[in-house]
Amino acid sequence: MALMPVADALAAILDGADPLGEEMVALDAAFHRTLARDVAARRTQPPQAMSAMDGYAVRAADAADLSARLSVIGEVAAGRPFGRTIGKGEAARIFTGGVIPDGADAVIIQEDTRRNGDTIAITEAATKGRHIRPAGVDFREGDVLLARGIRLADRDLSLAAAMNHPQLAVYRRPKVAVLATGDELVMPGTTPGPAQIVYSNGYALRALARAEGADTIDLGVAADTVAATTDGIRRARDSGADILITSGGASVGDHDLVKQSLEAEGVTLAFWRIAMRPGKPMMHGRLGAMRVIGLPGNPVSSYVCAYLFLVPLIRALSGRKAVHHTRETALLGRDAAANDQREDYLRARIEKRRDGQLIATPVDRQDSSLLGFLAAAQGLVIRPPFAPAAAKGSEVDILRLPE
Repeated sequence: MALMPVADALAAILDGADPLGEEMVALDAAFHRTLARDVAARRTQPPQAMSAMDGYAVRAADAADLSARLSVIGEVAAGRPFGRTIGKGEAARIFTGGVIPDGADAVIIQEDTRRNGDTIAITEAATKGRHIRPAGVDFREGDVLLARGIRLADRDLSLAAAMNHPQLAVYRRPKVAVLATGDELVMPGTTPGPAQIVYSNGYALRALARAEGADTIDLGVAADTVAATTDGIRRARDSGADILITSGGASVGDHDLVKQSLEAEGVTLAFWRIAMRPGKPMMHGRLGAMRVIGLPGNPVSSYVCAYLFLVPLIRALSGRKAVHHTRETALLGRDAAANDQREDYLRARIEKRRDGQLIATPVDRQDSSLLGFLAAAQGLVIRPPFAPAAAKGSEVDILRLPE
């Protein structure tokens, strides 16, 4: 089977990836969830004209010059409307958020007045409408202020509450199950024996999925047998996972049994080799409604492939409007060699010059097993297939890695 281009592989993974079902959740549970419906205001904000400052509600015509003296006829506090009309030569003490009394059309701030008993003198002339928040200046009943498909930020929750929504309709979180394979893997905190390594991939994969809004299931590490691998696949299916991620066993060695086990369980594979570096031995298929992505075992390949393919899939199933990563342009911080038929994703440090220009400097070593260099990188430099050698200062496309 020929190597599949990256764009084709991503298209295959996203094919039919419609948003999952919706559910109603309380506002406190809606942070970073994706809206399943537009949200319209249930009320007008503010519902009436209100004072924006502490001061006095007056008729602007009565306070147009500094010789004015006005009689104070009462007080208006937030939540306690004034029951009288402001007449000629009158004023009412008012506090921020107080409803503007009938007859008044301006507020003179407290600092611009001098009070003597029930009379005030002004030190700055009033202007009609000044220091008043008109009814509906923020929004009006029926205004759609939150659109379906946005990922709710903290400010969005405050807005939804102000619009009088105690709950919101959001898409269900995708459930991502992670299964590692490999007799050589031992858990962190143990002492590896000869030829053993500490298992690390799953921690990054689950964190990456959770950061995108998914729920995760840790299926642990399966031994290098068909029986153990198929047991893990079945546990993922029985858990109701929307996505199964396998890590390791995706290449063509005699002990790489993931492809064999997936096919034995009825998974139809769309591809199992991609024209990219790192990450050529990657698989994708489906088992009923569950989508399967088989990642390479090398930790850098595993992470880069998950970032490029798993993240957009989670976003699509979550109902997000913005599914794809955003490419940016940077200047190379060092020379880059010519490329072969595989699309390269070079781990790179990203810096911004004083003029705003981004500089992307590939890290010293690009080996797919070197986690230290991955952790030091802030982005990926994309080198298309058969790209010629590029000199320092050349323009390149980059993807930012999560902070």
